[in-house]
Amino acid sequence: MKKQADYIKRIEIKGLWGRRKNISWDLRPDVNILSGINGIGKSTILNNTVHMLDILEGRALTNNSQPGVSFVFSPEDATYVHFDVIRSFDRPLIDSGLLEKIGNQNVKSELDWQLYQLQRRYLDYQVNIGNRIIELLTSGMPDGQAKAAEVSFPKTKFQNLVDKLFSETGKKIIRKSNEIQFEQDGDILSPYQLSSGEKQMLVILLTVLVQDNQNYTLFMDEPEISLHVEWQQQLISLIRSLNPNVQIILTTHSPAVIMNGWLDAVTEVSDITT
Repeated sequence: MKKQADYIKRIEIKGLWGRRKNISWDLRPDVNILSGINGIGKSTILNNTVHMLDILEGRALTNNSQPGVSFVFSPEDATYVHFDVIRSFDRPLIDSGLLEKIGNQNVKSELDWQLYQLQRRYLDYQVNIGNRIIELLTSGMPDGQAKAAEVSFPKTKFQNLVDKLFSETGKKIIRKSNEIQFEQDGDILSPYQLSSGEKQMLVILLTVLVQDNQNYTLFMDEPEISLHVEWQQQLISLIRSLNPNVQIILTTHSPAVIMNGWLDAVTEVSDITT
């Protein structure tokens, strides 16, 4: 029987890059930052890890050409972990079949595609918290109203965070809309009309929000791309303010990402390679 882990305690990879290189990385439950020079294998380690987790969750088939990857979870009798992966590289979508399937002319890049998927998850999230709020308000419990307010707080916090981040350009989330939309100088904007940096930050924060404060692991490969240096500095604290139960595993070249108290969370690839 499958049991979900709270977080990953250790990642072990044998035979990386087709050579006699092994990785053994002990992880923190909160933040883990993988650093190193270009070409040393940060993205390769992340990609192989995610591929094996896909296999454990049944999202991908076993690929015998991949190096051996194994995990130690917490608790140790768990067999898989719930996770998300955020890709920051905003390349144009070239899959004509996917574009035809989407049927939305505004979805033109990889960030657009992530936003398109997140819009659906955001709607599901709102339905779930709406049902919980109704249940609490009609429960007859003396603290039902207070508990209902707690359930809706993360969504309000997300909206406040985004409004603050986008305040210099005058964009605000339209709070009465079930979908993510923005108002700017009287005009209504879809998320696909945002800048690359704004899209990227929205993707990250929406991904964290829709996990609904559950334990899970978030992988990010160089999330600083397209982000202003001030947003880079705030990134980790923003994520953890929305969900303190998330385990973050990321690669980065940016000193700004680790400046706000995360230097101890940095691991060099050379230190975990044998």
